[in-house]
Amino acid sequence: MVMEKKPDKPKQGGEHFGEWMKYVHHFFQEQPVRGVLQSIDDFFKQPFPYTSFPVDVRELENQHIVTAELPGVKKEQISIDILGNSLTISVKHQDIYTEEDEANKVFRRREHLQRSSRTIALPSPIDVKTVKATYRDGLLKIKIPKLQGKKIDFID
Repeated sequence: MVMEKKPDKPKQGGEHFGEWMKYVHHFFQEQPVRGVLQSIDDFFKQPFPYTSFPVDVRELENQHIVTAELPGVKKEQISIDILGNSLTISVKHQDIYTEEDEANKVFRRREHLQRSSRTIALPSPIDVKTVKATYRDGLLKIKIPKLQGKKIDFID
């Protein structure tokens, strides 16, 4: 007597989905995909905005006050440059990650460098010698005294 083998029961949609999810999970755990995803995660973990940062410029009677919000930034990462009537605030953020595994003779070094800057044009030239800047609790404040020009009287 020959026994007939019954055909396999067709898999339900949920079972196929579960197998597919296993393959997807495995794919994302393999190199180089895993490394790319880690880089993306690292990119979004940075403490300050990437392309820009908020800047406020106020004009008072005798000075301009420029305020920039830089949370998580250290004072050493900030530079202020003045040329003519323009003020540029730059922030440089650099991280270096190193991993050493002597047992497997693996050494990894990864650097992340990011720069952001904002340039503010003021209506008159800036006297570099009179500009004052302070940085406290993530808030950069720059005071720029206005230059006093000479008033010209009309000749009758």
